[in-house]
Amino acid sequence: MTNVLVVDDESDIREVIRFALQGAGFRVLEAGHADEARKLLASECPDLVLLDWMLPGRSGLELAQQLKQSAATRSVPIIMVSAKGEEEDRIRGLDTGADDYIAKPFSPREMVARVKAVLRRAKPDELGDDIEIAGLRIDNVSHRVTADGKPVDVAPTEYRLLHFFMTHADRAFSRSQLLDQVWGDQVYVEERTVDVHVRRLRKALEVTKHDYMLQTVRGVGYRFSNRG
Repeated sequence: MTNVLVVDDESDIREVIRFALQGAGFRVLEAGHADEARKLLASECPDLVLLDWMLPGRSGLELAQQLKQSAATRSVPIIMVSAKGEEEDRIRGLDTGADDYIAKPFSPREMVARVKAVLRRAKPDELGDDIEIAGLRIDNVSHRVTADGKPVDVAPTEYRLLHFFMTHADRAFSRSQLLDQVWGDQVYVEERTVDVHVRRLRKALEVTKHDYMLQTVRGVGYRFSNRG
């Protein structure tokens, strides 16, 4: 069973999150502040941490930084949760090493979907083999892409880019965010490289007329959506 650690000082919010996650088949661990979370992490190794930004004492942002600096927890995905919904706050959260960011208030269904998406990216074989949107389908086991049943030929980098977009549909990402998430923050690649691979991916998707889903967001970067 997949374990999710929920760190939030508001017990009623933890209850809502716990109910939604347990209903989706997850085992839920809970902590009300950063120190309690650290003690729990000494004996438990969750598959994902759902971490509130505003915690008493040490902030969630500080805890996220510590988790990413520790060899024992570096690879554990983190989703930051906060009432701070401004773009700069989201970027700060992601810059700490968080894998996703959810702004309060959020729907339990959205939260569960985000958890599954982050886990799917971290451990794709554990949360289902297929991802499908509007007839475009990725098979994570065979690493094949099909559109309306027809094969789509994509290179390995375009495959990873498409996988990330499809697990984060309807959200806009900057080029730097895409570099961090798809190429990894340990690899130095120019931001213009993202444009090159997006063009290649669009060209591959043109064959089945799914290229419209890879959308340019002026002043931001790119978004993947089956809506215009």
